[in-house]
Amino acid sequence: MTSEDNYILTRDFLENSRLNLFHYQWVEVFGYRTHPKIPIDGPKLRLADIGAGTGVWLTDLAARLPPSVQLDGLDVSLRAMPPKEWLPSNMTVREWDIKSEVPNDLVGVYDIVHARNFIFVLKNDEIKDTMAKMMKLLKPGGYLQWGESEIYKWKIMQSNPQGDASALGELMSLTLGQDARLQATWISNIAEYLTEAGFEDVETDLRDPQPHLAFMMHECQLVLHELITRQTRNESVRKEVQRLLPLVEEQTVAGASTDIPRRNVIGKKPKVGD
Repeated sequence: MTSEDNYILTRDFLENSRLNLFHYQWVEVFGYRTHPKIPIDGPKLRLADIGAGTGVWLTDLAARLPPSVQLDGLDVSLRAMPPKEWLPSNMTVREWDIKSEVPNDLVGVYDIVHARNFIFVLKNDEIKDTMAKMMKLLKPGGYLQWGESEIYKWKIMQSNPQGDASALGELMSLTLGQDARLQATWISNIAEYLTEAGFEDVETDLRDPQPHLAFMMHECQLVLHELITRQTRNESVRKEVQRLLPLVEEQTVAGASTDIPRRNVIGKKPKVGD
């Protein structure tokens, strides 16, 4: 992720729990951890998760890949990580801010680079530079997999069309208006940015979660609103979110939920001579 002072959310057990649960929900929506077109059969692969957070993408993969595969978690803060002593033996963690230069020893070393949830980190004008850094991390022929939620395309679904979802609509509009990053229209154009950066075989996998999964993800992400209020210095916003959340909980139980598209995009760094 990026500078702790600029991170929209908190770094505590609530956010860590949300991230861990969200990972498994994401896998349920897409049916994979790495895209089926990304080869993962090499015994000496090296993978990086950028903005690794709790490390859950890597620890989940560790149980499914040979122990000879090297797994590296990079993030500006390692606060959300389990103790290093409890990580898989083939996993390392390291502090690195995506907005800083790529360290020399990480240039061109990765077969697969993974990134997800950078909507909370990057602004529209920071994407091109970030894509160039992702490319720099990869070996020739290596793959980038990038996943994002198109939060700015949220809509409300209801099991009873006559039900009340007004508080939910108010909450979404209020919270998403607190930071320009949450209006990250770059997400819809990730594939175009990858192509422009020089990636090949770019492919988008866009999913609308099934209603029961969308509902589960909605409940998981209600925590976001609480976390954002902890970070905001706007007392009136904090009080309004606190007023709305109990109403949203009631409307959720009655069958109101957000419905948000989810997107994975992959691209391959050209091999030398291609």
